[in-house]
Amino acid sequence: MLDLVTVPCLADNYAYLIHDGDTGQTAVIDVPDPGPILAALEARQWRLTDILITHHHDDHIQGVDALRAQTGAMVLGAAADAHRLPRLDLALDESTSFSVGGEFAHVIDVPGHTIGHIAFHFPDSRLAFTADSLMAGGCGRLFEGTPRQMLASLRKLAALPPETLICSGHEYTASNLRFAATLEPGNPELISRAAEVAGKRARGIPTVPVPLQVELDTNPFLRAHLPALKTAVGLPDADDVTVFAEIRARKDKF
Repeated sequence: MLDLVTVPCLADNYAYLIHDGDTGQTAVIDVPDPGPILAALEARQWRLTDILITHHHDDHIQGVDALRAQTGAMVLGAAADAHRLPRLDLALDESTSFSVGGEFAHVIDVPGHTIGHIAFHFPDSRLAFTADSLMAGGCGRLFEGTPRQMLASLRKLAALPPETLICSGHEYTASNLRFAATLEPGNPELISRAAEVAGKRARGIPTVPVPLQVELDTNPFLRAHLPALKTAVGLPDADDVTVFAEIRARKDKF
């Protein structure tokens, strides 16, 4: 099992460190800012070997070159986005496998937020790094992809084992849950989660990662197929993509 460390960066970003104790290999997922990542590595006396990139947005990659220069770590990212990522040592797609220490990772194409967005699933450690695709209580804005693409991406992630920890890229959980409550105000799991999140934020504790099952129970973007959600947005007979698009449009204006 890989050790996991959540590293707050910038105003509301997260990077993640994963570490294999047997081999000493350590990877970071996304590099919003190298400073907090280097501090977390030094505190644990870990040596960074790999930098995994989920997508091309600056707040996920702007520290990659500096961190590579200081650590010599290999950089891995999506082949489809190689033209707008830092120089890649290994270009990835869904057919590619790689390992961190003794554990193999699966690459999942998750277009929607961006066309070239990928996620990383480590099944043995029950970890999925989803960045701005599936987020805590929500999903990323559709800057490049379509509702159909994003819904298909989220369905891939929703099919992972429910105990999988979803490691997403931002501290947007409280706002996402406030929006979710406008659609399902009587959802008891959502009410309980919102209270837990409020308590964590009051103490300055990250609200990520979170088990996939919690997302399935409370995240409206994973629930667009449910009759109650369709009725809540006034589209009881619509197909799932239409309902998803309506939920996303409402969130964009929330």
